[in-house]
Amino acid sequence: MSQQSKLPTPKAGAGVLELLRQFAADPAAASAYGEDCLKRTQRIEPQLKAFEYLPRDVTAKSGPLGGIPVAIKDIIATSDMPTTNGSAIYRDHVPDADAWVVARLRDLGATIFGKTVSTEFAWRHPGPTVNPWNPAHTPGGSSSGSAAAVALGLVPLALGTQTLGSVIRPAAFNGVVGFKPSFGAIPRTGVHPLSPSLDHVGFFARRVDDAALALSLLAGTSAGDLHGRPLPGFDVDIDQGVAALPRPRLAVVRFAKWERAEAEQKTVFEAVIDKLRSAGAAIEEIELRALDAANPDAITTIMLSEATTIFSGLIARFPDRVSDVMKGHVESGRGKTAMEYLAAKAVQAARQAALAQELDGFDAVLTLPAFGEAPRGLDWTGDAEYCAPWTFVGAPAVALPAGFGKNGLPLGIQITGAYRNDLHVLRVAKWVEATLAFDPGLPPLARE
Repeated sequence: MSQQSKLPTPKAGAGVLELLRQFAADPAAASAYGEDCLKRTQRIEPQLKAFEYLPRDVTAKSGPLGGIPVAIKDIIATSDMPTTNGSAIYRDHVPDADAWVVARLRDLGATIFGKTVSTEFAWRHPGPTVNPWNPAHTPGGSSSGSAAAVALGLVPLALGTQTLGSVIRPAAFNGVVGFKPSFGAIPRTGVHPLSPSLDHVGFFARRVDDAALALSLLAGTSAGDLHGRPLPGFDVDIDQGVAALPRPRLAVVRFAKWERAEAEQKTVFEAVIDKLRSAGAAIEEIELRALDAANPDAITTIMLSEATTIFSGLIARFPDRVSDVMKGHVESGRGKTAMEYLAAKAVQAARQAALAQELDGFDAVLTLPAFGEAPRGLDWTGDAEYCAPWTFVGAPAVALPAGFGKNGLPLGIQITGAYRNDLHVLRVAKWVEATLAFDPGLPPLARE
């Protein structure tokens, strides 16, 4: 007879550290929680459409992440589940091996909780996932399913990727924590490439501490990823999380595009500044004009040039299975010259080198993650211009929920900082999270 849990099944919306503490006190709760997650997902999935594939076995394993269901974006290879890359070309494709990050999760005891919907090859052509706060709106992309699944509490942790804004923007649109580590922090071996100079693996979670724990366990290097840049190691205490950095010195960056932000997003942002300043943060406005000027032209040139190299052959072989959106992007990429690409790469290197000096004296940057609420409709995943500069320079970035817009959809803020200062940025984000004390709760779809 299987052991019965002594305590109630953890509630939807519980964070990873909270769950690990309960599982330590009551090991039987881990499998019960996995089964509950699967049942809730099966019930909600016909409306949400966040998953390409659901797990068959959610039995809890042992390890540092034992009992934690982790959803995997469907451009990340899984050897026991299809990996479609959001494309009809790969509809029935089961890879021979796990991606590096999936293998690492298995070693840590995590439950691989299915594959979440991605836009086509993590580019612009969206899948069917809806925003759980209002199904008439996009969840953002390209990590659409991962963000929506964490927002509904179907899983406490999910993997995403970001080449422009595909972690930070959907995190803001869905009211969850999103974290894009520094470029190269997590190996991309087994992750379908879009633009190798820009691709990052990141997370969606309920709390900053959960994202910090994930990074502490998943950061590493792989011979299959030549862009790997090992981070300084750190540990996260399961009882305390990371130590918040009190009264940080924050640089507010609005960029020239500030006037395009929705009024409600501006109001939330100003309220956040006021609250943080009242709590003791030192806040100063800076401009970062050169970084602003490089966006979006330089990053777009790099992405289009590299993606065209990757996907031209695929389009030639399977023209009827590739979207017109992708064909159009690749055609644009063919118009980029080698000189334009090299010039954009030079700008990237210059801005990466300059960022640490430009942020000297500041603990982190406070900026927007998006122009406002998730757009209405499912044919566009939203503008990434507020995320792209930090992807361009490979800086760590955190999205935190901070309020709601006029349509009742979440609004967020973005905290970023110098390259490889991931733990420092997370400590600042932990303090901001605690100071704001804003919890959007679960979306209405969770109650249907």
